[in-house]
Amino acid sequence: MKPAPFRYHRPQSLGEALALLSEHPDARVIAGGQSLGPMMNMRLAQPAELVDLNDLKNLSFVNEHEDAVEIGALTRHHAVATSGLVRKHCPLLAEAAQTIGHYAIRSRGTLGGSLAHADPAAQLPLVAATLGAEIAVAGRRGERRIAAKDFFVSLMSTALEADEILVSARFPKAAPGERHAYLQFSRRQGDFAIVAVACTLFHQKLKIGIGGVEDKPVVLLDLEPSDPAAVGRAAREAVDPTENPRVPALYRKELVEVLVKRSVAKCLTSS
Repeated sequence: MKPAPFRYHRPQSLGEALALLSEHPDARVIAGGQSLGPMMNMRLAQPAELVDLNDLKNLSFVNEHEDAVEIGALTRHHAVATSGLVRKHCPLLAEAAQTIGHYAIRSRGTLGGSLAHADPAAQLPLVAATLGAEIAVAGRRGERRIAAKDFFVSLMSTALEADEILVSARFPKAAPGERHAYLQFSRRQGDFAIVAVACTLFHQKLKIGIGGVEDKPVVLLDLEPSDPAAVGRAAREAVDPTENPRVPALYRKELVEVLVKRSVAKCLTSS
């Protein structure tokens, strides 16, 4: 199938893009197009106006701050995965970004697009929720910053208003000695995860994020890491899988238990 008819806009500044969104409340923003493009081709999304952000080069960056790494919304997944700053200070994010789709997808898809699309099985929303990222959005009324736990509302639904654009996200730096693990299970390499688990361990306190199970990432805090099997069982009981006729809830709960157990064990044994 091909997209329904739409009008195409390519603003040259953030202000121009925001003006277009104010003028056309039903417009959709596109950057890499790795999520919206297929949805338009299948006519699951039929925006009358399409606002292409690819000329806003100042939204593609990776900057270091005292306690965080800030990444621009138009930064491609490949750039996130290979950035020296991200690998050094946010290794969990770099590892997860490297698993997104295939190279062609990572070369086009953007961090902002993934966060705004808010697919509960996607890697970047999961890592953002697990690490407690802060997401910056801009609108005609100014800029605001939203904690990841408040940004992801439900299935492909966020706190982003129709006339706002996601401009960047700040990911806290890993503490010295902090360990991490990222594991996911999918049918084929490059497919969306059926279940994904992101895990950090610092001072014998675990933080675990689980994706692909509920309408948004589930984050479990301050868990005791000494018994990975027990943590896996606790995580299994903590999740309430959404209905999915292709992947039964019981199967996903079992995957949660196994992946959490393996993630915790990996954190305990990594250097």
